[in-house]
Amino acid sequence: MPRQHPEFPNLVVFDHPLIQHKVTLMRDRATSGQTFRALLIQIAGLMTFEVTRSFSTEFVMVETPLERAKGSRVAEKITICPVLRAGLAMAEGILELIPEARVGHLGMFRDEKTLKPVQYLLRLPKDLDAGPVVLVDPMLATGGSASEAIRMLREHGARDIRMICLVAAPEGVRRMLRDHPDLTIYAAALDRELNANGFILPGLGDAGDRLYGTGA
Repeated sequence: MPRQHPEFPNLVVFDHPLIQHKVTLMRDRATSGQTFRALLIQIAGLMTFEVTRSFSTEFVMVETPLERAKGSRVAEKITICPVLRAGLAMAEGILELIPEARVGHLGMFRDEKTLKPVQYLLRLPKDLDAGPVVLVDPMLATGGSASEAIRMLREHGARDIRMICLVAAPEGVRRMLRDHPDLTIYAAALDRELNANGFILPGLGDAGDRLYGTGA
């Protein structure tokens, strides 16, 4: 079962053995890009069960092959918003379980000198207030990009937002608690710290580069 972190009221960390096993494989520098991508998709799917637990449902009647039966379905529109580019793989894992979800795209990158987010793409459904919005980004480092992404989503109408990341740094979690205290972050791991260049330690390297083979 996931657990709320004792130091951070805005953070839920997954301690499920399968998730931790897969995170360990992703940390290994010897893991291939193909395997890295598959693991990221799998972890996102496993985390989705808990992240969606509070989604509202409504009763419906359906015709089974034998009779009418009462059932339930998610009552609101769901929007998945991956932060490009690494968030796309996690979104894929979520969409395997919620194929009816809409997908918004946030194109952002971190300026390596200032460590501040730079936006280059924004494509969102018009009615973000029609249901829950799940922001997806594998790495929560300084929190600058994530905080800006939440600000943009709210600016465009989103009211019910939660965030899924693979690995988080304490610095980023603190930043999100300061900027967006009502937001819940779901993570597979809370790592030790950031280095001088703003990379998570021990981390798993640059998720986008490892996913798409664009590293040095």
